[in-house]
Amino acid sequence: MATDKQKEAARRNIEKARQAQSDRAHGKDVPRSSEGLSTAEKDELGDQEFAFPAERKEPLTDARHVRNAIARFDQVEGVSDKERDQAWKRILAAAKRYDVEVSESDWRDLAEGGNDRKR
Repeated sequence: MATDKQKEAARRNIEKARQAQSDRAHGKDVPRSSEGLSTAEKDELGDQEFAFPAERKEPLTDARHVRNAIARFDQVEGVSDKERDQAWKRILAAAKRYDVEVSESDWRDLAEGGNDRKR
C-alpha cells in the first residue's frame, strides 16, 4: 500500500510527464529520459543484479546504484532481517567490484530509521 508521501510524489511525476509531453508537442526540445536505468532496462536485469532480488529492489549495476542502495537500504519494506543480511552481502560485494567505500560492516550500523523495522 502506498503512503501519502509516495502518492504525492507520483502525482508530481505525472504532472511533470504531462508537461514534458505538452512541451514536446509545442516544439520544445525536452530530453526523453533521465540518468539511471529506464523501466525497460531495469526489467531486463537478472534477479542477481538486485540487492533484494525477490522484490527486484535496489539494482547494483554500477557505483552510483550501489551508493543509492546503501542510502535507501532502510526504505525497503516487507523484507525480513535474513533477507536484509543477504542483501547487505550483495551490496558489499558490488561495492568492492565498483570501488565504493563502505564504512559500515553491518546493515544494522546504518542510520537509525526505516519504515519496516522496529529497533
